[in-house]
Amino acid sequence: MIQIEARLDELRALGLQRRTRLVSGPQGPRVVLDGRPVLVLCSDNWLGLADHPRVREAAAEAALRWGVGAGGSRLTSGTMTIHRRAEEQLAEFLGRESALVLGSRQAAAASTVAALARHGDVILCDAHSHPALIDGCRLSGAEMFPYDHCDMDHLEWGIEQAQGRAALVVTESLFALDGDLAPLRELTELAQRDGLRIVVDESSAIGAIGPSGRGALADAGLEDQVDAIIGSFGAALGSHGGFVACDREMASYLLCATSELWSATALAPPAVAGALASLRLLCDRPERVRRLSAAAMALRDAVQREGFDTGASCAQIVTCPVGDAGLASAICDAALTAGLLIDCVRPPVVAPALSRLRLTAMATHRADELRDAARRLGAAARSRGHRPGAVERDDTAVASAPRRLSRQAAEAVSGMRFPTTGRTAGAPSRSPRVFDHEAEPSRRAA
Repeated sequence: MIQIEARLDELRALGLQRRTRLVSGPQGPRVVLDGRPVLVLCSDNWLGLADHPRVREAAAEAALRWGVGAGGSRLTSGTMTIHRRAEEQLAEFLGRESALVLGSRQAAAASTVAALARHGDVILCDAHSHPALIDGCRLSGAEMFPYDHCDMDHLEWGIEQAQGRAALVVTESLFALDGDLAPLRELTELAQRDGLRIVVDESSAIGAIGPSGRGALADAGLEDQVDAIIGSFGAALGSHGGFVACDREMASYLLCATSELWSATALAPPAVAGALASLRLLCDRPERVRRLSAAAMALRDAVQREGFDTGASCAQIVTCPVGDAGLASAICDAALTAGLLIDCVRPPVVAPALSRLRLTAMATHRADELRDAARRLGAAARSRGHRPGAVERDDTAVASAPRRLSRQAAEAVSGMRFPTTGRTAGAPSRSPRVFDHEAEPSRRAA
């Protein structure tokens, strides 16, 4: 059993202890944090809609009309007219027949994936996928193959190893960690060729990419080529909650197969109304998406001038490798002293050597303040002995492949074997949960 006090002492010694910080007032590009003003470079409020007057008014009106809570799950007494209205407008926005509103992105992603695979099936999931998708893989009881990040050759090899078993492909479109895009066209072509279902999480892309911010699938003209689209109210739409968009048959199935719809209280009406108001603003004023894109480009250019490596980031999420967890935390502290609130990604999310700074742009950021912020960030990094650009990214490291998995699952990737035919008659099935990659190095060498 873990000794809590000893573990906390260890985390303190490594500089890895975490704590919450108190924001006074509404969310915006600048906030008062623990009593002092700072520039925010780690917010998911990318379009600046969380404190928009129309969004606030819609949430307040919903509270007066429907109350502050739904009072029950979606399948008992909790489905209200505001939920149905949101589902209709989301389906129209994303070009799908239907949608389901759930309590969070986590619930939408995990429950959808878990509902579409079962014991004996195979889920092929990008190794850099969001924890919610990984949780769905675990909950399903299916075997999981975490294919190398955006590596279609590795995915195709995994499909071959599935040997015709029922399979599901799972990925984010815009990855929340590094801001890079999945090869969606190749993914959908592979899935269609082999008759596989595919789930795409667009939570980071909606409001940031595509026509009127409809996401990366819409940008590629593929929104009707996937089985389910996962989305969030808690990012660009500035509210709280999650949803899945799909066809009517899929929605009917998820109503029966998704435990979240009967086990959790439905999303509060003010949160739904606020998200709907944001969605209308997004449709009416698509220039916000263009402003976000311009701010993202300004942020990338500015931190690159300071020597930071921004990798394959192509949107509002920008990461810079540091290579040491304690150092990444120290740089964040130094940046905060300089008036910048930034985030660092470190254990247990990634292996220590893959620790990095994570920045996000907002449509409400000005280019001049982003350039100034990059200069202050560079100075903060150098004050802690870090030379920006000195760390090379290593996205092929074994530790990074199951980036979102637990330590136990990471160990399984290197040691467990994918089940083969020829199991001894009468022997109990002990099928492992993760594919074995033992044959992979020789396959690639060949």
